[in-house]
Amino acid sequence: MTGALEGILVVSMDQAVAAPYVASRLADGGARVIKIERPDGDFARSYDRVAKGQSAYFVWLNRGKESIALDIKDPEDAALLRNIIAKADVFIQNLAPGAAARSGFDSAELRQAFPRLITCDISGYGDEGPYRDMRAYDLLVQAESGLCSVTGTPDGPGRVGVSVCDIACGMAAHAAILEALFHRERTGEGRAIKSSLFDSMADWMTVPYLHEVYGGKAPQREGLHHPSIAPYGAYDTADGNQVVIAIQNQREWARLCADVLQTADLADRPAFHDNVARVENRAALNAEIAAIFTKLPRDEIVTRLKAAKIAFGAVNNVADFAAHPQLRTMEIETPKGPLDVVAPPAQIVGDSSVLGPVPALDEHGHNIREEFST
Repeated sequence: MTGALEGILVVSMDQAVAAPYVASRLADGGARVIKIERPDGDFARSYDRVAKGQSAYFVWLNRGKESIALDIKDPEDAALLRNIIAKADVFIQNLAPGAAARSGFDSAELRQAFPRLITCDISGYGDEGPYRDMRAYDLLVQAESGLCSVTGTPDGPGRVGVSVCDIACGMAAHAAILEALFHRERTGEGRAIKSSLFDSMADWMTVPYLHEVYGGKAPQREGLHHPSIAPYGAYDTADGNQVVIAIQNQREWARLCADVLQTADLADRPAFHDNVARVENRAALNAEIAAIFTKLPRDEIVTRLKAAKIAFGAVNNVADFAAHPQLRTMEIETPKGPLDVVAPPAQIVGDSSVLGPVPALDEHGHNIREEFST
């Protein structure tokens, strides 16, 4: 089946994670994506060598693209890039602050020259404010945004184990580009999009922000427990395993007490009678649950949870995840052979499209130069 974005030409002067994420998801949708790389390539190509000698990050974020290596400081290469952009629908860039403009590819000037063009500038902190010229990478923004302060255990902050700020920024930019394409379909006009890692994570930090500003106290780090809901977290079992349970309302709380803990009167104790009280008395609540769970094997607890229709899960490691019966994967081609990768999360019913191959550096350079040289 043809992708919905067939016929859309995207030029992506990208590197690392955030912008490549956007462009790869547009490619998944059927757009033609030309990736502009430095002569020595996107530095994410050398992050690691785990995927048949290739970078896991690069394989994940660059499927379905064409690669051309350009030195945009060279007049001939710069002229070629401008020719490509002249025919493009979308231009994405996440170079260092000000680098694209200094090289003659300022988004505002490009839109003036090509009014139907949609531009997307991705940065660390945006192009206004005191941090606008600062370089930014995922962990730096996790720390700056306060995310690390609400992640980890009571003993100390932690980093979210994936590039969550980059991904959040890429997701926001992807949605904005799709909106801009729809806007152009109705008006004929391109749009300017700006998406930053900090703004994207700030949006995700709204609940901690509201707790701090209006409640006077930010959520505390609770490890594998929810800071605002209880019981909602991981508990040890008698056989050395763990089970994660999640209670969302009073009906579930009553069933947990009666059918799983088999201590029905626990539900009505003043210290645990509603969620606010349970959060305030979390230590005592966890002690009550632990006193029962640590005497039962995990299978018995799971049997009770299923019967009571209480949500639960396992604390899996990555090996468990890789073998998970619910995990969907798809095969993609790479310069060093096929790889199985995690399938796109959104499934379109009836869409049988496949993921495009991962390009070698400058794999399409000759053909692109011929196509756009005049």
